[in-house]
Amino acid sequence: MKKIIQTSNAPAPIGPYNQAILSGDTLYISGQIPMDAATGNLIEGDIKKETDKCMTNLQAILDEAGMTFENVVKASIFLSDMNQFTSVNEVYGTYFNVETAPARETVEVANLPKFVNVEISMIAVR
Repeated sequence: MKKIIQTSNAPAPIGPYNQAILSGDTLYISGQIPMDAATGNLIEGDIKKETDKCMTNLQAILDEAGMTFENVVKASIFLSDMNQFTSVNEVYGTYFNVETAPARETVEVANLPKFVNVEISMIAVR
């Protein structure tokens, strides 16, 4: 059975999907973009601030599910420009303990929703 996880502390979905689905002990979090949940405005112009907003959105969803970044087992990062990898990685790394960081891939893509520069999704397990 699946349980829909929804919080007003992260942006509402912009399509026919949910912020996250809890199936058993596994939480599948939809990709989060640098959008402010309160205003609906995008954070733009600074990849570090954009990445941090993605991560705080993910954190809000994890919180709603009763989990933390320690529960994350897999992350996927999508970038509009791989030249921004180092800056994104720098911010992303502040949310994890290096020894227990999740598996991850980072890929460059042609476009992302709302033409943002970064989107991050995660899978977490209790």
